[in-house]
Amino acid sequence: MHTLTQFRLCPKSRSIRLALAEVGAEVALADERPWEWRPEFLALNPAGELPVLALDGGPLLCGAYAISEYFSEILADREKDGRRAPLFHGSPAERAEQRRLVDWFHGKLDREVTRELLIERVYGHLMTDIPRAPDPGALRAIRANIRHHLAYVNHLAHERRWLAGDEMSFADLAAAGHLATIDYLGENPWDSYPSAKSWYARLKSRPSFRALLSDRMPGISPAPAYADLDF
Repeated sequence: MHTLTQFRLCPKSRSIRLALAEVGAEVALADERPWEWRPEFLALNPAGELPVLALDGGPLLCGAYAISEYFSEILADREKDGRRAPLFHGSPAERAEQRRLVDWFHGKLDREVTRELLIERVYGHLMTDIPRAPDPGALRAIRANIRHHLAYVNHLAHERRWLAGDEMSFADLAAAGHLATIDYLGENPWDSYPSAKSWYARLKSRPSFRALLSDRMPGISPAPAYADLDF
């Protein structure tokens, strides 16, 4: 069986868990605390970034980009059978749009929201024996950025069936990985963004989402509606 080294609230790890579940690839999960910079983990990925996928009898894949692209190429023959591989698919222009949005969520959204939110509300709680309280100023900035990004998701979801077009792609899973982490912490103001909420509800109801909805971090309980499909 493949082994995915991940952190349960790492959005990039979560996007890959969703992708692997969508394509039917079973994995064993190995938890890693990314702030510890353990030598054993750095030996797997010198960049110190999650996730890392050790393929059973195959190569080691480091990072969400490498993993998603690897499986997209493996599954490309599905399109020849008239079925759309649920990662990157379609024409070159369609795939370019999917990759643009993946870069938006795993790059811009991560920098402006998810990474900072994890530092303030999760890492600070877990890194020491005496939890560090979140910085109120940092949280205000993060929450303003959440609204900016949810407004963009709302626009995309209103104009398109899925975020990158007519078919679900890894762009949806990348966005969902981040928004699921933010949702665990109860920071998504869904009611102000109805199209984004409807899109997320469709994803949240898919079988691939069940494992994420059962995730629990010791000492950090999820928001009450986190696992509620009728949130």
